[in-house]
Amino acid sequence: MRKKVDERIRTLIENGVRTRHRSMFVIIGDKSRDQIVNLHYMLSKAQIKSRPTVLWCYKDKLELSSHKKKRSKQIKKLMQRGLYDPDKGDSFELFVASGGLTYCLYKESERILGNTFGMCVLQDFEALTPNLLARTIETVEGGGLIILLLRSLSSLTSLYTMVMDVHDRFRTESHSEATGRFNERFLLSLASCKACVVMDDELNVLPISSHIRCITPVPTKEDSNELSEAEQELKNLKEQLNEDFPVGPLIRKCCTMDQGKAVVTFLDAILDKTLRSTVALLAARGRGKSAALGLSIAGAIAVGYSNIFVTAPSPENLKTLFDFICKGFDALDYKEHIDFDVVKSVNPEFKKATVKINIYKHHRQTIQYILPNEHEKLSQVELLVVDEAAAIPLPVVKSLLGPYLVFLSSTVNGYEGTGRSLSLKLLQQLEVRSHASAKGTKDTGRLFKKIELSESIRYACGDPIENWLNTLLCLDVSNAIPSLSRLPPPSECDLYYVNRDTLFSYHRDSELFLQRMMALYVASHYKNSPNDLQLLADAPAHHLFVLLGPVDESKNQLPDILCVIQVCLEGQISRKSAIQSLSDGHQPFGDQIPWKFSEQFRDTVFPSLSGARIVRIATHPSAMRLGYGSQAVELLVRLNLGTLGSRSRNSLYVYGESLSTSYPPRPHNGDGSVMRRAAKKIYYEGQLTSISEIDVEDEGKTPRVRVTEAAEKDQESNWAGGQSACIFSVERSQTHIHFEDTICCFSVNENLECNPTIYTGNPNTFENHLRPRVSVGRFTYLLSYGKNRDPQRFAKLLGSTFRNMEYKLALSIIDPKINFKDQDPTETTSDKYLQSIREYLSPHDMKRLEAYVDNLADFHLILDLVPTLTHLYFRQKLPVTMSYAQASVLLCIGLQNQNISYIEVMKKFYKYLDGRASKEIESTLPRLKEIVMEPHSVSVDEDLNNAAKQVEDDMKSKAESLFTPELFQQYAIEDGESGFETVLQNNGGKVPTGGLISVKSSRSAVKPEKEDSHKSDKRRSKDNHNHKSSKRRKS
Repeated sequence: MRKKVDERIRTLIENGVRTRHRSMFVIIGDKSRDQIVNLHYMLSKAQIKSRPTVLWCYKDKLELSSHKKKRSKQIKKLMQRGLYDPDKGDSFELFVASGGLTYCLYKESERILGNTFGMCVLQDFEALTPNLLARTIETVEGGGLIILLLRSLSSLTSLYTMVMDVHDRFRTESHSEATGRFNERFLLSLASCKACVVMDDELNVLPISSHIRCITPVPTKEDSNELSEAEQELKNLKEQLNEDFPVGPLIRKCCTMDQGKAVVTFLDAILDKTLRSTVALLAARGRGKSAALGLSIAGAIAVGYSNIFVTAPSPENLKTLFDFICKGFDALDYKEHIDFDVVKSVNPEFKKATVKINIYKHHRQTIQYILPNEHEKLSQVELLVVDEAAAIPLPVVKSLLGPYLVFLSSTVNGYEGTGRSLSLKLLQQLEVRSHASAKGTKDTGRLFKKIELSESIRYACGDPIENWLNTLLCLDVSNAIPSLSRLPPPSECDLYYVNRDTLFSYHRDSELFLQRMMALYVASHYKNSPNDLQLLADAPAHHLFVLLGPVDESKNQLPDILCVIQVCLEGQISRKSAIQSLSDGHQPFGDQIPWKFSEQFRDTVFPSLSGARIVRIATHPSAMRLGYGSQAVELLVRLNLGTLGSRSRNSLYVYGESLSTSYPPRPHNGDGSVMRRAAKKIYYEGQLTSISEIDVEDEGKTPRVRVTEAAEKDQESNWAGGQSACIFSVERSQTHIHFEDTICCFSVNENLECNPTIYTGNPNTFENHLRPRVSVGRFTYLLSYGKNRDPQRFAKLLGSTFRNMEYKLALSIIDPKINFKDQDPTETTSDKYLQSIREYLSPHDMKRLEAYVDNLADFHLILDLVPTLTHLYFRQKLPVTMSYAQASVLLCIGLQNQNISYIEVMKKFYKYLDGRASKEIESTLPRLKEIVMEPHSVSVDEDLNNAAKQVEDDMKSKAESLFTPELFQQYAIEDGESGFETVLQNNGGKVPTGGLISVKSSRSAVKPEKEDSHKSDKRRSKDNHNHKSSKRRKS
């Protein structure tokens, strides 16, 4: 049966194509899938280009098959059952078989980031979350369609009570009913979106708002040569850089001025070639980030970079980036298959995505995709490009940074995976380091530049779908933080409870108040995502409180929000459930602190207690570190314990109905007036009716926002606590508000960040800002876990799980006693201190420690003793006074197994141990025999005189033996003087020149001693040997 389509549907599609704005259709009915073909056909006719691509997202069952073989099997089954008519073609089957469809599970939606489609189909509404809405809708290009499929509903208001899949995570044993406030606000927002049409599965338009009554065609723009101011600036930039290579050819591919400036900034860093720059590109979806990166990579290849690596959560996210690399090569006259080759992935999970480009024009160059966790492959990289950085865990992104050129690109709206951690943590750190290096004299530090794109490319500016989505999910609230008119003293501020029914009513004032609250969330916390909005709206155990200054009731305006606190009520779990959970090893959703206590300490009683967990605290940026957060927590904790004092119980407004409460008798002042405050009503009284009966355009009938002073609960809470990541500033703030006990959970979160820490405390006594001292009651039960067990276990895990934790945070959690100067010396003999060290240290260990303290040994000799002594010290077994610096060094070495060259505190340990157990140790060491010392029989003087006399006698005898006359007789002349004269005459009467003459003697020589004769024999034998050897040489 053929039916004429409502002209408003065709007009809306054609208007979107002409203005490059997107349109959204909500189709209700069991046969809504069949109308996708008609809408796709109308879109194809309105567009003058190729067939629009389709993204089809679903929960788990597609209820159709895009595989040809599977589809043929389905047709055979239908033919066997007699339900298939081959003569009558099914238009939907032809639509599916024609191709161009991309199917994606909701749980795998991250892989479509960075891609662009002409149409997006969203089925299984119950599985949708705010994050999924943002990821999928933002992939549609200008002029495209977003189609939301809903099953048959008796009324649109039945969406309010629809059970969403995410509600299973919100329910707890004590809070089992989730309220669909987010769906209610979602439906009301559709009425305000002028590009949205709600219709049934027969394309009958449902009148949910007045603007849908008449949709007029947009007049076609006449061809005009006049350029806008932004277009003229871009044209001038292209002309200015036309002759520059490679900037000129690449800049001609840019579509907006913002994109052109981004490409120029990237190329400046590339041409610098110092490889010490980090450039971050931040923008919302559809601004051309991936295209700018692709063009810049093509410029790097033209400049001569050889090794370029790109990374993203999946190679499918890089489709646009690789496409624009090829477009950049075309602009630079690179020919495919001649100058470069494109390599596709053979991994079936990547679906033939591009993973590598090899370039051969000048020399071998490579552009290659790597997984984010493969940072070890970056040893030879020159340029690293990280696309969709916010979808990668922050520690992984940090591990990718190194001594090379780095380009980062991502959105910061929170739905990518890691929230705003990229912009609020990593980029701030890089910017601070860049400023520090710029102030230095040496140019050795890294440079950091940040680029932001505001002008959209994927669709035209002023897109109604973008404005609707930003308002619905509070995406664009980072710049919506209002300035404070005044900063009142924290003591004058009061805590107010926020009615969530009115807050999510989608009224103008409600929306303004909600936007301001979410702006504080975004500015204060890095882990924010649109899913937090659904948690605030629908979770039954979550509640909101705001800290406001004194309110002037005469002024009908929104008050300044100083602090926002999100609280989750937990506990009241039956003992049977606790026992069942421990036996099954399964921890249900919600009730995090009770279940953590039960899991860590195997306890089944604590979950039955009731308490409040502080989920999040957000303070206005202008009121940071001024005491407002502490004041808000103090008031909140007093509220939970029913010790608010003179503060009255005020009513909570739910659709204008006041919840009746009973009050105990109040004390009176001297004049007889009751000491109580009246309920502070910030907005004027008006008619309060159910939101379901109100047209959103009729502002006069819409309930105003009600923020009333925080009311006490009838049931007293047993504990109050908070949960946060392991950050020193967070722990310090918890200490400032005097949370007594610290419980650390030993698990890593999904983003590979630091292990979460749960802070719980007894807030019974906040007076005088003293730590609680509890000796009886249920809090003794709680403190027995926190003080006696958990710090010891935490200290043992510092060497493994918490090895990379900052030492200041670890030391503050352990909170050891390090000052023993005021210790009574008699107390050192008590059992709480170490009495015997034999079970910890042997005598030889003490000798090694002594040698190290005396600088006679290297620190490696006592390295095995450091952990033992450290554990004893932090268990307060060694009463040795230290400074915080020494305790920090001891913690790093002994508990976290860090490296160090010298440990000064070992001297103090040795001094104490040596004085405490020296006798005990010496008794076990081998002892030497004792030597009896007796006086000599001869005195020292007599002994010296005898020795001197003996020496003199020896010297005298030796001198006399040298001058014996018999020795000189051998030199007497035989004939006396006559013999001498005869010799002179023989020489001519002259003495020879040498002064020596030879005269015969008749005396025989005296025989020398044996030793001398032995030496002469040796000498003669040596002379004879030399004589014989000389004869041999002559012969």
